[in-house]
Amino acid sequence: MNTIFGPVHSRRFGVSLGIDLSPAHKQCNFDCLYCELAPAATVDLQSETPAVAEIITDLKKALQEHDNIDEITLTANGEPTLYPHLKVLIEEIDKVKGEKETLILTNSAALVDPEVFETLLALDQVKLSLDAVSTEIFKKIDRPHEGIDISKLVDAVIHFSEVYRGKLFIEILFVRGLNDTKEEVAKLNVVLHKLKAVRIDIGTIDRPPAYPVEGISYGELVSIAQQFDADLPINIASRVHAEFSQSHYSADEIINTLDKRPLTPEDIEILFDTESKATLEALVEAKKVEIIERAKLEFYVPSENIERKRQK
Repeated sequence: MNTIFGPVHSRRFGVSLGIDLSPAHKQCNFDCLYCELAPAATVDLQSETPAVAEIITDLKKALQEHDNIDEITLTANGEPTLYPHLKVLIEEIDKVKGEKETLILTNSAALVDPEVFETLLALDQVKLSLDAVSTEIFKKIDRPHEGIDISKLVDAVIHFSEVYRGKLFIEILFVRGLNDTKEEVAKLNVVLHKLKAVRIDIGTIDRPPAYPVEGISYGELVSIAQQFDADLPINIASRVHAEFSQSHYSADEIINTLDKRPLTPEDIEILFDTESKATLEALVEAKKVEIIERAKLEFYVPSENIERKRQK
């Protein structure tokens, strides 16, 4: 069974070859309401695992066929940190990856295990999911394996962000009626300020979920983004925006909006009407707004914000 898939083109992470560490079936310590895989009982150990040698053989072949790769991404039909040979696998990948970077997509739960914690420090990039920080909401959304404590998980995520030297990404997926409340967003806001993340991606359900739950609209994601403090590196990462109507913004409104929340070109395309887009371009030409790059994404930011940071 081939463990490699892709290349996958991602706006957020570039061009990646994926490594599926659970190719046979779903093996996960969460059974998230929104998971695109079928419901399955949670586990804390993998029962079926591909051999490291098999994965490396598949990877070498894929790297020879695809030379335009940015990342090698560790993921799974489930949770990749449950793979029992993860440390050895990462060491072997490092021997063959060349200038490409390693990335893992994890639900964060295994960070409470000191061995997994140390193993993930060896990766170039880590993306941690953190859908909720209160016990009740966490259990409802992520449906964790028995014994997983959200307070210990959060403490581990905070500690990891303090000692990790690579690029750390946080992802939050919002589910209608659960973690989209002002109360839960406020609690997330407090925790996110303790993390040293290069980017915080917020999104919602955009694929058929395992359980009968709903995502939120693009407009609601925008509203939630505005509830987070402006100095957090929030990025709206959602394909659910077809129903969102474009609005008109004056030059002052554009500056004020970007001051509170930098926006990507994709956000502008969705939010701004034609006249507002022209006004934004005029502000860029007048050097009142600049485009900065943050973790592979471009953002529009008022020039005075950049200047203030330079003076600090």
